[in-house]
Amino acid sequence: MDKDEPRRTLGAPRKEGGHEAEERMEDYFSETVSEFEEGEVVRGRVVHVGTGEVLVDVGYKSEGAIPIEEFHRSGRLPSVGEEIEVYLETKEDSEGLIVLSKDKADKIKVWDAITRAHDKGMPVEGRVVEVVKGGLAVDVGVKAFLPGSQVDLRPMKNLGAMMGQTIRAKVIKLNRRRGNVVLSRRAVLEEEREEKKKQTLEVLTEGMVLTGVVKNITDYGAFIDLGGIDGLLHVTDMSWGRVGHPSEIFQVGDQVEVVVLHFDRETGRVSLGYKQKSSDPWERVEQTYAPGTKCRGRVVSLTNYGAFVELEPGVEGLVHVSEMSWTRRVRHPSKIVNVGDEADVIVLEVNKAAKRISLGMKQVEADPWATIDERYKPGARALGKVRNLTDFGAFIELEPGVDGLLHISDMSWTRNVGHPSEILKKGQELETQILNIDRENKRISLGLKQIQPDPWSTVAQRFPMGSRVTGRIVRLTDFGAFVELEPGVDGLLHISQMANRPIARPDEIVSVGDELTLLVIRVDPHERRIGLSLKELAHAIEPVREMESERGGHRRGGKRQKHRDDYDDDED
Repeated sequence: MDKDEPRRTLGAPRKEGGHEAEERMEDYFSETVSEFEEGEVVRGRVVHVGTGEVLVDVGYKSEGAIPIEEFHRSGRLPSVGEEIEVYLETKEDSEGLIVLSKDKADKIKVWDAITRAHDKGMPVEGRVVEVVKGGLAVDVGVKAFLPGSQVDLRPMKNLGAMMGQTIRAKVIKLNRRRGNVVLSRRAVLEEEREEKKKQTLEVLTEGMVLTGVVKNITDYGAFIDLGGIDGLLHVTDMSWGRVGHPSEIFQVGDQVEVVVLHFDRETGRVSLGYKQKSSDPWERVEQTYAPGTKCRGRVVSLTNYGAFVELEPGVEGLVHVSEMSWTRRVRHPSKIVNVGDEADVIVLEVNKAAKRISLGMKQVEADPWATIDERYKPGARALGKVRNLTDFGAFIELEPGVDGLLHISDMSWTRNVGHPSEILKKGQELETQILNIDRENKRISLGLKQIQPDPWSTVAQRFPMGSRVTGRIVRLTDFGAFVELEPGVDGLLHISQMANRPIARPDEIVSVGDELTLLVIRVDPHERRIGLSLKELAHAIEPVREMESERGGHRRGGKRQKHRDDYDDDED
């Protein structure tokens, strides 16, 4: 008999007493046993459940024994008197006993069920037990193969996520002889989707609110599964406010309530909206944000010309760089605020038609320059802190929002300052004098040297023309040497005033650090210059020496000429 033919079930004989009953029983056994062949599934009654085996009466002259492990694998033990299906392996073994199997009967039943499902196109149910090469192994009573391309409607990157799940799939290939079963879960999902799509299309209308699941996210929007049909929720319809990317609001798998904006039955395209569930906030913006209203918002974007501040979802205003500070010249808004900062602003102007709001940050505080003349007067001294150093000077913060410029030319009466860092340090406390106030242009000029008297104002009295002075060589140049006469006052000993003879370089006569007595030959307080001479000093000393020589007369004799020669040597 072919194994694939339907199995026959054998019943038990009726009971009779005495010798006649025994004869009838033997006749029955011989008749019934001849009705089925080895390799068939038959029905029998459990007559005994032991610790190692289960005895089953299938209507033969002896019961068949089935190992207890086969029932453990099937999940439960039968009870005495229960009818079960078993597989007849052998009518008589070497000991004349019938051999039965529960395992094989179960497998045949499973194969029969799989075969019927395959022939009728019905799904089977199974549990994913393993990730194998190219797909998944699914237990449907026997181990079946589910290709990766048939797991879902879209390719799955992580097949391991399916482990342990119970699924429904169709049998798309079957080879009972080799024991091969190939499944398709995708086929079941496609049928379910088509059924859902049919139901959704029957009720779908523009304006209705539906709940869907986010299926996919792109740069321009999100696709929402409405139940067998996908709709596009464009990024511009997600929020009345600014949305950089749809992922800022939604994630794949999110359940979302949307409004049907447009539905084309011919193409099946559905346009969805999310922000449309609430009213446009710009409809009431003129009442909520009247000019002069103080608000608090969040900085959402920066540009070269200003910062956009979100006042509420869907309503943003622009703070122009010119409206950020009363005192600072803001070149970029990032110098004042950063994205994400909370900021207090004043509404300056509202344009509902263009959906624009102009905001101001500096208007939150009073303009410190409006009353600057009341706090600072030219000629007065002011204490401040060095806030910034530049090539041309230093900005001194006199109070929050009010800086004054200390120009490099107003730092010292005597020094030729090359850079403010030679005198000042950032953060240093400093007392200066107010030189000038320009309220219109928001500028204050400061002076440091002006708080000390100018040493050059009385230099003509302290170093008159023709006077002898003593100083120290502090610097040599190609054209001469600078001599410090007192702190802050230097004189120039020109190379032409160093000796009676021509010289090529100043270091032939003097060196840095030399202490010299010199003659003042020029004084110009306005140009801050003092001319000195070593040569003219020698000429002034010569008549004195002549007089001393005459008074010495013959007493000095030859020594007079020797001293003269010595001086000439010094000049050389």
